[in-house]
Amino acid sequence: MKIAISAADLDHERIDGTRVYIFNLLKHFGKLDLQSEFLIYHKSKFNPELTPPEFSNYKIIQKSFPILWTQIRFAWEVWKEKPTVLWMPMAALPYLRRKNLKTVVTIHDLAFKYFPQYFPPKDLRKLNLFADYSIRQADKIIAISQATKHDIIKFYPEIDANKIQVIYHGFSPDVFSQARDHGKEQELKNKLGIVGEYILYSGALQPRKNIEKLIEAFDLLKSRKQKELSSQAWELSSFCALKLVLAGEKAWLAESIEKKARNSVYSKDIIMPGRLKFCDVGCLFRGASVFVYPSLYEGFGITILEAYAAGVPLITADNSSLREIGGEGALYFDAQNTAQLSTQIEQVLISKDLQIELIAKGREQLKEFSWEKCAQETLEYLKN
Repeated sequence: MKIAISAADLDHERIDGTRVYIFNLLKHFGKLDLQSEFLIYHKSKFNPELTPPEFSNYKIIQKSFPILWTQIRFAWEVWKEKPTVLWMPMAALPYLRRKNLKTVVTIHDLAFKYFPQYFPPKDLRKLNLFADYSIRQADKIIAISQATKHDIIKFYPEIDANKIQVIYHGFSPDVFSQARDHGKEQELKNKLGIVGEYILYSGALQPRKNIEKLIEAFDLLKSRKQKELSSQAWELSSFCALKLVLAGEKAWLAESIEKKARNSVYSKDIIMPGRLKFCDVGCLFRGASVFVYPSLYEGFGITILEAYAAGVPLITADNSSLREIGGEGALYFDAQNTAQLSTQIEQVLISKDLQIELIAKGREQLKEFSWEKCAQETLEYLKN
């Protein structure tokens, strides 16, 4: 069997959850199915951190093109090769394709349907156009969570639910589950200006991630503790030195988040280091006192599993797929309730027993996810 795969996303400099998904499945496909030939298409040059492994049954096809690569150059190359099945890891099914070509599309989320105001107009039009066509025209659909499947059925009620298969992402804990290197942690903290304990957020800086609510909760916690303590006790307290680290690259509409951080009464305690190496992100996770993921919507929420692997207590919003993926390993809060989030952060910071309980439950939940399992289930779905 010939399986064609669009892997152009692996050329990008920025690493996100979707690109990690493609990369990890390509790490497994070649050794799980020795009989099939995999045609892996991309546009320019792989990101060194996302370069697929070399397997004898992998044919890497690099074809550049100035515009509409998926719809023109990629579509033409697939037409010529005549594969049995085409897998699109993103919702961008080519319009031009042979009638007998079986197509499978992975839908990661439909955030743009719920929160169109958080997407640039040009991107929003493109997302709607490609998703509408891909979901309606694909022979099969992979949803990365039950929540995503529910959303597909909600926004596309004409789609047969039997056409949608839920296959969870996997997870590679290596970068996050390493033993703590206190020397390296301290070196990184010195570089970023982190002194003492810190609350961590990791991910793109964009409105859907609800980071402004996290900043508000941080301000509320600090101001509340400051009022409770005398001036001298406040100066000596851990809450006085507490930092909020927002680790991630700026994405679309990040200006409001930066403004919120600048205008905070505790702006000097809010650190935004920008893009970091994977190893440094893992280091930040392992050194954090608590990880907070306040997102308004996630198709899967792989960052939850990163926190579990790092052994850091997790607080996350209670919406979309987050409880589905997080299980019993997290505290959950209403994404619009700043006071609730602030209180939960304080509870975790002051209770060693709660920290131990959350970390233990998180590690148990982590066992449910593996990239090998994800790859095996995806292959079976592609081939059947």
